[in-house]
Amino acid sequence: MSVTYKAGKEPHEKEYRLIFKNVDREGWDTSLDTYENEGGYEMLNKALKMETQSITNEVKASGLRGRGGAGFPTGVKWGFIPPNNTKPVYLICNCDESEPGTFKDRYIVHQDPHQLIEGMVISCFAVGAHTAYIYIREEFPEAATIVEKAIAEARAKNYVGKDVLGSGFDCEIYVHRGAGAYICGEETGLIESLEGKRPYPRIKPPYFPAAMGLYLAPTIVNNVESLCHVVHILRMGGEEYAKLGVARNTGTRILCVSGDVKKPGYFEVEVGKVTFRELLFDMCGGPKEGREFKAVIPGGSSSKILRCDESFKIRQGDSEVNLDFMDLPLDFDTLAAAGSMAGSGGVIVLDDSRKMSWVLNNINHFYAHESCGQCTPCREGSTWMRKLSDRIVEGKASPTDIDTLESVAYQIDGKTVCAFGEASSWPVEAIVAKFKDELVSETSTNNDDAILTPEEASATKYL
Repeated sequence: MSVTYKAGKEPHEKEYRLIFKNVDREGWDTSLDTYENEGGYEMLNKALKMETQSITNEVKASGLRGRGGAGFPTGVKWGFIPPNNTKPVYLICNCDESEPGTFKDRYIVHQDPHQLIEGMVISCFAVGAHTAYIYIREEFPEAATIVEKAIAEARAKNYVGKDVLGSGFDCEIYVHRGAGAYICGEETGLIESLEGKRPYPRIKPPYFPAAMGLYLAPTIVNNVESLCHVVHILRMGGEEYAKLGVARNTGTRILCVSGDVKKPGYFEVEVGKVTFRELLFDMCGGPKEGREFKAVIPGGSSSKILRCDESFKIRQGDSEVNLDFMDLPLDFDTLAAAGSMAGSGGVIVLDDSRKMSWVLNNINHFYAHESCGQCTPCREGSTWMRKLSDRIVEGKASPTDIDTLESVAYQIDGKTVCAFGEASSWPVEAIVAKFKDELVSETSTNNDDAILTPEEASATKYL
């Protein structure tokens, strides 16, 4: 079957369109009729005739890892629901998508909402959930309207609601709109918000969502892209799906490229089959005229920055190989071995026109604003990091401020209830470590007013 795309939206030859097959496609719309004409909900009909454990086994066999940031195996997460559970089970679709640099889920809900709904109902059946929620961020008002209309269409055709397709299985889906808080992308903070409370993340253990989630009942929280993959896993079969990508990094994933490239945008690729060189030069057209690539943040703003002139020792099998940055494949394990992470797939590109002090300050302002305030190291530390980077960009810093900034970051890292602490501190740690000379060059030993007062210096030591 021939698929044509709108002008300028055609897939690159290195892409493998699976989730994004219908995004920016000619003649495609969000209606149920259009989705059904392309085989929509056939996999739901297939799933309802399977044993629930067989569906989970297919997802496990596929090797699918969560596409929301952590990269945890989806099928394994589903298996964490206690076998002796007597409480209701809930499924939550995390459509908060608040990680700077990431915009893939928005495209899915804007242009192919039924793909998500079908994936959710199949997943609900597999884990025994009869109630599901789509937690969608406030900045997606049009997306919320589109999804609510799609749910109504699906309910009218008995794909959602009572006795789905005559199977005896009931499944209702509700849209819940958040208020635009970054912390609600963290699954337990999201659950608290869904319960109508301040979104303070919960301590794990004991509050692992699969055991004690929404209303303290077993809850599975999956990302939009992850749930869409379930449809294709059933269509292809777990083992066949696992042939896409590379070992331990199977299937496809969507990369969102922004920043200093000629052709920013989205690209769906087989995991681990594309290197930074291929992505930045072949697919994104290279740097802007007269510029050179300087650094890349590979997985959204919370992932550690990588210099484009770095080299890494990466273990492949039983041996180690030396790889330049441009030759790193974009898979979960390789990026982790390089000291960063694949995260949410938000690839932020920086060229040599960018001052790292500005980049650092921009990120620090975001995290200082978004900290929920529950944990002292994060609440106080993120604010101090913002203040210190303010000094640098304003030309009021001394070299000792750089050391203080780094010290504050390490006092946050690993000392908070949720991963927000790391999200705010890792960018600082990496930028100071890799661009310290540049940051120091913007300071002056003559800036007497830049030296912290004794009271300020004391405050940064005990966060």
